[in-house]
Formats: sequence, structure tokens, C-alpha cells
Amino acid sequence: MLVGRNESYCICASPVGVLKIERVEQGISAVRFLGENTISEMEYTDPMHPLLQQAVRELGEYFSGRRQVFTLPLAPEGTPFQHRVWEALRKIPYGSTCSYGEVAAAVGNPKASRAVGMANNRNPLPVLIPCHRVIGADGGLVGYGGGLDIKKKLLALERGKTRER
Repeated sequence: MLVGRNESYCICASPVGVLKIERVEQGISAVRFLGENTISEMEYTDPMHPLLQQAVRELGEYFSGRRQVFTLPLAPEGTPFQHRVWEALRKIPYGSTCSYGEVAAAVGNPKASRAVGMANNRNPLPVLIPCHRVIGADGGLVGYGGGLDIKKKLLALERGKTRER
């Protein structure tokens, strides 16, 4: 546990690799992709914290196709503009996509596509704040902090498609 900010975290496996889920007093503050490394068991700094347990449960339900909306309290750090963008991203329906320009219009600044892209890039809560649902104006998959392969997997999951087995 980090001293001073009252943070704790857990590390868990997912279909898109190992995730580190971080929390502060106000809510979940970050989800980080740690790669394809396998882990033998969950790792918690605070195994009894109900918020971490809820995060693992809700993400597990999402990855199994049983959850479309997250109910976790979120506490991302960012600028007021980033928070407006992230709130707009949370309104993109499960299984849908929209362009950077559409998100810019939704936050009241239709010419701010690049700024929306930067806010997406700085999103500390991928999956929970679904920046993977934002695509290029031409419908192409562009940019994702976890890599385009993870973005493709998340979109395929939400569209009910799975990879060949």
C-alpha cells in the first residue's frame, strides 16, 4: 500500500491480459494493462476491501458477457475537460462505437477531435470508461492505450463475437 494517499490495488487475470486495479478512498482510480503474463493467483494489497472485490466481480461479469454497465464509484484524476470527455464516453452504449468528432460534439466543442483523442489517451480507467468504443471518422480502429489488439477484443466481446477457438 502506498503511504499518504490511502491507495490499495489488486492484480487479476482477464481475457485481455493481467490487470492492475487501483483504488483510492473515493473509488476506483485506475485500471492498468500489465501484459499477457500469467498469474497464479490474485494479488491484493488490501484483500478485504469491498471496492476491490466489487471491481474484480464487475470486470469478471463484463468479460463473461453478463454485464454491460458498471456501477463502481470511479475516481479518475484529470482536468475538467478530460472529465467531460470521460463522462461522454460512459454514455456510449455497450456494443456501439462513435467517432472522436461525435464525442467532441457531445462535450460541446465539435472542433475538438484531437483534444478528445488526447483525453482518451489519458483515460486512467480503460474498460470502465469505455474509450475503446471511440473510432476514427472513417470507421477505422485508431489508437488505444492497451494496444489495438485489446481494443479489437473488447469490441468483439461487446458485439458478441469471439475469436476462433
